[in-house]
Amino acid sequence: MRTSHFLNSNAASEAAHSYAVLSSPQEVRALLPKAKPMARAKNVLMVSPKYFHIDNPINPHMQDKQGNKHVLNFELAQRQWLDLKNTYQHLGLNVSVVEGAQNLPDMVFCANQCLPNTDDKGNRSLLKSNMANDTRHLEVPFIASHLANLGYKTQESPARTEETRFEGMGDCLWIPGKRFLVCGVGPRTSLTRMHDVAQFAEAPLVYLELVHPRFYHLDTCLCVLSEKAAMACRAAFSKQGWEILQSLFATLIEVETTEADSPLFACNAHCPDEKHVILQRGSLDTESKLRASGFVPVDVESGEFIKSGGSVFCMKLMYF
Repeated sequence: MRTSHFLNSNAASEAAHSYAVLSSPQEVRALLPKAKPMARAKNVLMVSPKYFHIDNPINPHMQDKQGNKHVLNFELAQRQWLDLKNTYQHLGLNVSVVEGAQNLPDMVFCANQCLPNTDDKGNRSLLKSNMANDTRHLEVPFIASHLANLGYKTQESPARTEETRFEGMGDCLWIPGKRFLVCGVGPRTSLTRMHDVAQFAEAPLVYLELVHPRFYHLDTCLCVLSEKAAMACRAAFSKQGWEILQSLFATLIEVETTEADSPLFACNAHCPDEKHVILQRGSLDTESKLRASGFVPVDVESGEFIKSGGSVFCMKLMYF
């Protein structure tokens, strides 16, 4: 899948300003240091799990290793969601809540429906997703409408086809403090959308091919911790992809597949302040590595949501 779009070799700075789409470690090393500064998102959006259920499996995590469907403890799920909300508030973040919508059980995973952006003048915008699943695609207007009411300008995606698939912050992650994106392509987001995303974000981006069927979103296998640190599961990426990650982050914590896969989903964690890392309880090896790298693990229980293929990162959207 090696398809480089870094065509202007005359000047790296010129490419940076033209919102280049990168696909190699060499390109990242040339442009990342020149990325413009960018405000950090400080606000958390969550969707109430009032209508959450797992009756219709749509990903490989929604059944056990023997192929049996998981059984949801609905009341426990409500408590786990509230505990996560309280964790964000305890860390000093503002949390706004969108009411869940009937017949949209996965809307609680609100990282997927759009990509929020802000420019140097504080003008905020969002790029709407084209979700791969029909039911999930119906969630997009709810999240977009909420952000529009907060002053975001909405940019529509092209007509929804296989070639225009794009799943927001499930597959596109900002490098904190830099106008630079790292994006996953393959199962849920198409390579052909990368130019659109770069132009919308007014930022260079580098894409990574996702090669493991159980890691279908970038947020299932990569957690950006700070401008210079991340944790990731090597099995989810091609050799080229792992080398790109090493060029992006001075500290790259390798998460073993046993903890990155369900039922722990350790990489679907979130570091909202470049210090505290909120992650699923029981990821002991990952927690040890985080402490050794100077981070503070904050474990929570999200097991009922992991039965549906999402944990901490999936259950929130950071916005500016």
